[in-house]
Amino acid sequence: MASIFTKIIEGEIPSYKIYEDDKTYAFLDINPETKGHTLVVPKVEVDKIYELSDEDWGALWASVKKIAAHIEEVTGRRVIMKVIGTDVPHAHVHLMPLDETWEYGRTLKLRDEEFEEIRDKLAF
Repeated sequence: MASIFTKIIEGEIPSYKIYEDDKTYAFLDINPETKGHTLVVPKVEVDKIYELSDEDWGALWASVKKIAAHIEEVTGRRVIMKVIGTDVPHAHVHLMPLDETWEYGRTLKLRDEEFEEIRDKLAF
């Protein structure tokens, strides 16, 4: 059975996409810890990040680097990353622009309009 991230990549579930290439897909987390909290996922579905092939591993981290730098440039905020690996059985990296209100584990409640505004600002 396909993971929720595979369904997002395939367009079965809508997302606030900010980046896509042939190997990776990046979209806003719908339970963000900060405004602009982005998930970067490989298009190949593997449960654990270390199960990726060397090629897909390299593609994922190249995208993480590119997207983190872009988010930092657009927001003017330092971007942190997390690899947790327990919430969805599909490898992914969290990118979060920090602000003075960030608290580890806290989630924000944003309206669709706020997600759309953030997506439009960060998409490339």
